[in-house]
Amino acid sequence: MKHEKSCGAVVYAIEDGRLLFLAEHMRLGHISIPKGHVEGNETEEETARREIKEETNLDVRMDTAFRHEVSYSPAAGIMKQVVFFAAEAVSREMKNQECEVSGLEWMPADEAIRAMTYDTDKEVLAHAVEYLGRKHGLDA
Repeated sequence: MKHEKSCGAVVYAIEDGRLLFLAEHMRLGHISIPKGHVEGNETEEETARREIKEETNLDVRMDTAFRHEVSYSPAAGIMKQVVFFAAEAVSREMKNQECEVSGLEWMPADEAIRAMTYDTDKEVLAHAVEYLGRKHGLDA
């Protein structure tokens, strides 16, 4: 069995006292959270930060106190581990990575969870919503 590792983050912003979450509309047709493969000797945080910048052009403040891991098999003979953090957007100048991402959209928590294509992304987002709501004292 081949093992792969990716890292990413639930990207959020606080606007008018409420949490908004970033959804990526991927060229392959699904809606997801920014993530990608670890390259070289990158740390998990470095991978997540690089992938967010590449896919969205956003600068973020990474919150590694939130760490949620999922594993799944994307294809026969492959097991993928994905580590997610939370990341607050410190810039709002978005530009999608055209080769992978067809669009980027800010959504309230419930809408973002419903929009995610895969159950693993729904799970990660739900945990992040709960964590960030407590951290910032905000209703999601």
